[in-house]
Amino acid sequence: MARYMNVATAVFAAGALAFGGGAAEAQMSDGVVKIGVMTDLAGPYADLAGKGAVEAVRMAVADFGGKVKGMPVEIVVADHQNKPDIASGIARQWYDSDKVDLITELVTSSTALAVQQIAREKGKLNIVVTAATSDLSGKQCSPTGVHYAYDTYAVAKGTGGATVATGGDSWFFLTVDYAFGHALERDTAAFVTKAGGKVVGAVRHPLDTSDFSSYLLQAQGSKAKVIGLANAGANLISTIKQASEFGITKGGQQLAGLLIFDSDIHSLGLATAKGMVLTTGFYWDRTDETRAFGKRFYEKMKAMPTMVQAGNYSAALHYLKAVDAAGTDEALKVVAKMREIPVNDFFAKNGKVREDGRMVHDMYLVQVKAPEESKYPWDYFKILKTIPADEAFKPLAESECPLLKKS
Repeated sequence: MARYMNVATAVFAAGALAFGGGAAEAQMSDGVVKIGVMTDLAGPYADLAGKGAVEAVRMAVADFGGKVKGMPVEIVVADHQNKPDIASGIARQWYDSDKVDLITELVTSSTALAVQQIAREKGKLNIVVTAATSDLSGKQCSPTGVHYAYDTYAVAKGTGGATVATGGDSWFFLTVDYAFGHALERDTAAFVTKAGGKVVGAVRHPLDTSDFSSYLLQAQGSKAKVIGLANAGANLISTIKQASEFGITKGGQQLAGLLIFDSDIHSLGLATAKGMVLTTGFYWDRTDETRAFGKRFYEKMKAMPTMVQAGNYSAALHYLKAVDAAGTDEALKVVAKMREIPVNDFFAKNGKVREDGRMVHDMYLVQVKAPEESKYPWDYFKILKTIPADEAFKPLAESECPLLKKS
């Protein structure tokens, strides 16, 4: 069995307020609602998710009152190290021995797909927040799986479509070589070609690469107008920094970061990242509600929340509301309530969990500000447009999810 460590356990017990009735009404499997948060705590995605994602779940549980139907809510945490075998070992122990009701967060697409398969086999619930592949609600969808904050289809449509529309009609992809990168390249390439553009080539790199020089030289040599960066986190930051050193943008080629987070901009600096266009499902400085959450989060983490950190709060809160409404932690009944109850919080308005497990909500096309445009710390984005939920995500009619009844 894969080795792992629980790095934190939080139990919210007696005296907390609950959103429901007493314990007599509840049908909890073992007298407790247990949430397992599995994330990347020390790897390339630690800043954009990691401890901040864990803290966001803790905040949601505390805000809910720490109990459901009189039953305490517990949180356990583990680092899956972005490895599917380790994630699978943790998931099996959590579901079988530790009586975990929900596994959430899940950073890399390969680990998320592995855990979702185990959850499906065991009739347990999982909510993927950070992993991106649209296959999670597509051909590998699950009756007990939910995909929450965003996916490769949504960010590819927003950023890819906008880039082609402004003249970036020839693309070369620099792609991280696992399920996430493959899906992001695939989905973006589909939008590029649909919009009349063309893909002239691609190169793939391992997840933990630090030297991107050979890959960037191939991209530079392609003469493509746009170099699509189908990677994320530390890999993306290193790619952009090294591309700047190579003078790629000065030579006339455009970098399209297909998945960029606030934390990446913070690491890069506005002087390096200015002008980049990206798609996100959340920005802390968008409304009074988002700013209020952002300030609370900053007090704890000394950084503003990314889309997926805010998404973890929303996902955990939505799950607890569904357990409360269902009066049970039984997975299929809870998922049914998650589909029935709209998502209305600072993260999403009138969000909906569809039959394929995809939570659909508005997305935003944003541009990174120039240094002189930024008025205060973490003032990084200007919103170019809102992409309505029914446009942002793949329509059910085009879904490959086998759970859907096709006419």
